[in-house]
Amino acid sequence: MSTGAVHRLPLYGWLTAEAISLTGTRVSMIALPWFVLSTTGSATQTGLVAFADMFPLVTLKALAGPLVDRVGARRIAIGADAASAVAVGLVPLLYTLGMLSFPALLALVALAGALRGPGDGAKNAMVPDLVEHAGVPMERATGLASAVERTASMAGAAIAGGLVALIGAADALLLDAASFLVSAAVLTACTRRLRPAAMRAATLAAAAGRAPAEAPGDTAATAPVASPPAGSADDGDISYLRRLREGWDFLRSDPLLLGISLMVAVTNLFDTAYVSVLVPVWAKQSGGGPGSVGLLFAVFSGGAVLGAVVAATWAARLPRYRTYLVAFLICGAPRFFVLAFDLPLGGVLAYGAVAGFGSGFINPVLGAVIFERIPAHLVGRVSSLNSALCWSLMPFGGVVGGLLIGGVGLTPALLVCGAAYLAATMLPALQPRWREMDTRRAVREERAATLAV
Repeated sequence: MSTGAVHRLPLYGWLTAEAISLTGTRVSMIALPWFVLSTTGSATQTGLVAFADMFPLVTLKALAGPLVDRVGARRIAIGADAASAVAVGLVPLLYTLGMLSFPALLALVALAGALRGPGDGAKNAMVPDLVEHAGVPMERATGLASAVERTASMAGAAIAGGLVALIGAADALLLDAASFLVSAAVLTACTRRLRPAAMRAATLAAAAGRAPAEAPGDTAATAPVASPPAGSADDGDISYLRRLREGWDFLRSDPLLLGISLMVAVTNLFDTAYVSVLVPVWAKQSGGGPGSVGLLFAVFSGGAVLGAVVAATWAARLPRYRTYLVAFLICGAPRFFVLAFDLPLGGVLAYGAVAGFGSGFINPVLGAVIFERIPAHLVGRVSSLNSALCWSLMPFGGVVGGLLIGGVGLTPALLVCGAAYLAATMLPALQPRWREMDTRRAVREERAATLAV
């Protein structure tokens, strides 16, 4: 194996593990709400299950950041995947045994969410080290990650539609459980040689007889107090709460990072309502059934894969700010309006492909901006808090969707959600700080300088 291939193996292994795990998760995203909807007939209970999944996921993702920095992102990611396999697998097992009451389902879903939170945050925190180890542009890595996510969404949606129709929604969850086990095995095998940047900095500094350098962009006046690198002798002397505060202080001191987090939090609220309640109810009322749900998500994801591949290839040369605005105009609010106007399934699917293509540009652009602005020694804390803030309203998405449908009906609910989505995504056009997205930072050079100083 060539030297370049060796350096890129951890990145490719991480992408493979993500593809496997996300495919299983996307299956459960369709199978679980359909299982609840078909067994209870209640949109409200379906929303409660979505809440039980997302609330602990978001909470634990936010709180796990200091643990990720101290224990290591790789260890947390592998351990969380292995434990998640057990939690998810218990749902079909107990259902088959006739022991799955609704409270038990809520408890298992909450446990799975509590494990996924730290696991997802840890996987996300691995990205800067994977990029540096592989020697590729940040947009290339975030574009590939987005392409993998979209491909997994397409495959998971298509698989879920067939599996739910063939073997039932509960048994379809077995695929999600198996995917967590395989993901843990792939991460274990492919990322053995990956060392966190902070640990490499400590090793180099110790060899040269000097203290680790400050993170790029920090100043004595504005930067949070730097924590010792993970694994150093002083690591245990820094309290958990202080580590957590350092991450939050940095996040709230960066207006663009905080603005991105808040905007995505709102869009994720309505995305969750769309996926977990609005689309399943639309499919049930229109007579399309679970097959139409899987087909719509698969077509959308197929367009998104193409968009993400294009973004991975050319996003480094595109103006980020305008790309963000155009992409959200194409793929955001119109998704709700198309369903509200009761277009034929063919029209919904045609728009879904176009919307998916536009959505493929969003994560590569936002991901590159986020990772470029976080110092190496704070990646675990800040990225986990950023991600948790982005996901903070998702637990309420299913509840909001269910209550809106119960209160005003499906069509008005879709119109309300679409209007709110449009406002959230276009507000940045009125705020000058968002134009800082176009200011690219030489991340790898700055991180390399941190290690060398």
